[in-house]
Amino acid sequence: MNYKNTNAERTTITRDLETFSGQTGNIYQALIAISKRSNQISSEMREELTGKLAEFASTTDNLEEIFENREQIEISKFYESLPKPVSIAIQEFLEGNIYSREVGEEAE
Repeated sequence: MNYKNTNAERTTITRDLETFSGQTGNIYQALIAISKRSNQISSEMREELTGKLAEFASTTDNLEEIFENREQIEISKFYESLPKPVSIAIQEFLEGNIYSREVGEEAE
């Protein structure tokens, strides 16, 4: 997934709780859905980052290469500048891209 093109907030903002409870009818169900999606996004981002950094891994340890590997530094800076997984999950929830259902509900 391309997280750079998301319109999620990059800083902390105050949110109205009524906007979360409006979709599910219960603030706690909304927060559970957001937290589960946030964990999914976090694991996807972690896998992407480790995959990209693994390309630059070397079998020999050389101090000059460790401190001057510009590609790894640029990749790390890119992932640090992305919005946090929780912000992305909240934005997806508010846009209606995440839905929640109770475990007891039966499929129709």
